[in-house]
Amino acid sequence: MDKDELNDLVVDLFHGISYEEEKAVITEEFKDISNKDLHIIDTIGMKEPRNMSSIAKDLNITVGTLTIAINNLLKKGYVKRKRGERDRRVVYISLSEKGKKAYEHHRAFHHKMIEGLLLPLNDEEEKMLIRVMQYFHDYYKSKN
Repeated sequence: MDKDELNDLVVDLFHGISYEEEKAVITEEFKDISNKDLHIIDTIGMKEPRNMSSIAKDLNITVGTLTIAINNLLKKGYVKRKRGERDRRVVYISLSEKGKKAYEHHRAFHHKMIEGLLLPLNDEEEKMLIRVMQYFHDYYKSKN
C-alpha cells in the first residue's frame, strides 16, 4: 500500500465512522440534536460540572463557538448552566437528565462499535491496533 492509498483509507475510515455514528445515534428520541452536539455532551461528561474554557479546549473550538452550541443545548434541555460561586464570571456546564440519557446513548454506540472492531482480532492484533491508534491520538493531540 502506498501513501496515497493510506490517505484514502484514513479519509474513508473517518467518513465511514461519522456516517455510521450519525445513523446510529440520531434516533427519534434525539432527532433535535446533531452529532456535534453529542460530542459536546460527551465532552461535558457525567462527572463534576465543567467550565466553558476547559470544554472548548478539549473540543479544540473557541469559547464563542461553544457558547452558541451550549445555548442551543440549554434551550433543548440537554445541559444546565451555573455561575461560579467564588467567581461569577466563570460558567459551569453539566448535563441535565435528558443530557445524561443522550450521553449514555452515544457511549453505547461507541462501545458497540469497538466491540465489533475487536471481535475478529486475536490478542496480539488487538494490542497492535491499540498501539497504532494511540500513535494517531498522540500525533493529532500534539498538533493542537
